[in-house]
Amino acid sequence: MTAENALPATMAAVQLTGHGGLEKLVYRTDVPVPSPAPGEVVVKVTACGMNNTDVWVRQGAYGTEEDAAAVSSWRRQGNTLAFPRIQGADTVGAVAAVGEGVPASRIGERVMVDFSIYNRDDDSLADIDYMGHGRDGGYAEYQALPAENAHVVNTDLTDVELATFCCAYLTGEQMLERAALKRGERVLVTGASGGVGSGIVQLARARGAIPYAVVGKGKEQAVLEIGAERVITRGVPNLIEAVNEATGGEPIDVVADLVGGAVFNDLLRILRPEGRYTTAGAIAGPVVQLDLRTMYLKQLQLNGSSQGTRADFRRILRYVEQGKIRPLVGGVYKLSDFRRAQTDFMAKDFVGKLVVVPDAAWPTSA
Repeated sequence: MTAENALPATMAAVQLTGHGGLEKLVYRTDVPVPSPAPGEVVVKVTACGMNNTDVWVRQGAYGTEEDAAAVSSWRRQGNTLAFPRIQGADTVGAVAAVGEGVPASRIGERVMVDFSIYNRDDDSLADIDYMGHGRDGGYAEYQALPAENAHVVNTDLTDVELATFCCAYLTGEQMLERAALKRGERVLVTGASGGVGSGIVQLARARGAIPYAVVGKGKEQAVLEIGAERVITRGVPNLIEAVNEATGGEPIDVVADLVGGAVFNDLLRILRPEGRYTTAGAIAGPVVQLDLRTMYLKQLQLNGSSQGTRADFRRILRYVEQGKIRPLVGGVYKLSDFRRAQTDFMAKDFVGKLVVVPDAAWPTSA
């Protein structure tokens, strides 16, 4: 390795050592620093956003070693998770080293990482994985990744602010793409105070659509301030009536649902005939009751969505640089305090995203 490519031998990182509770998350300071393979870069991490998928993977919600078929049913190459694994999808930092075939001039670039592992050259998402699952992610001081996934970003936003965008907004953008949300249409967003939901509110506005939001009590004003037309407080006695009142009787064209659970059928009933439902999460429960009559008599379209395409990421980057979407930082934590960060994340007493910063970067990034 050349002098300009020099990296330390070890680093601090949080390793997921298996499925289970918070005890499976281990902070270490002796983890080997990765070297860049041909076509790769190593990024010195300055911030990494937290996501629901971190928790769900730890808990085994996508399938465990004993339940590998649950994973292979939706990821064609089977279970790519191996322990110990460094999680973390939303990496922001600077290129610290380059592999063979990558110009040395890239060293020092400030980058935002597209976390998707694209196993195909086209825009199909049928065979996709992500950093923090199929390979190590950003809950560390250094991360190796394909050079094409490290995108230079031109913005005055801080690294912590940039770390709120990638996974949440990429997921939200693909949800809206699959539902073909158009200018002037009305979209109902559930879980709208979380990372993905708050992103969808802003992304809908960026498209010229009109977002209505379902949020937890006490979070209404924060979501109004980022662009929701009206908000409905979660747990109202009659969600259908509450949405109808909020829209003044105007129809809902698209439901962007991150909640699932008991409200699922009501969400389909809220949609106009030939409306579109799109989902990328189920924080209130993944197993729902579907009245097929609602779906076929109303000619509804149901879309499942996960992650996003290269084009989706480029649009997000453009929105960031143009100031069309703005960060919502719900809290910042040192990497060494990761278990507390994930505990607070699971409590959901915040709006936007929580961000983790390596201890060495804390004075300048937090």
